[in-house]
Amino acid sequence: MKVIDTNDEGLRTLIHDYPRVLAKFTSENCPVCDLLAPAFEKYSVESAYQNTVFLRLDVDENPVARKLMDTQIAPFFVAYCRGRLTECDTLRTEAGVEQMLHNLQTCPESGGQ
Repeated sequence: MKVIDTNDEGLRTLIHDYPRVLAKFTSENCPVCDLLAPAFEKYSVESAYQNTVFLRLDVDENPVARKLMDTQIAPFFVAYCRGRLTECDTLRTEAGVEQMLHNLQTCPESGGQ
């Protein structure tokens, strides 16, 4: 599935609609965001992650996402398992994104929250 561009409201809905969600919070003029964009797009269509939804939000336009980042800087990645935040961090390398995705794969696709 391709990366979905969304907003705060979409994020709240989508994290409950799908068992695994990886959200990338970006900001304008963020060179690391641009650097990691191709890898994020690549992972979104890989069969290994077909049951994970990839979201992208611009923190400059989404105050809830901005607040979630607290004092962190973009790109900020947030992993959700069955609607619950499981991991979040500012990531600067493709290996960091891959590790967060690997951790997210332990999330069950069905079952109670």
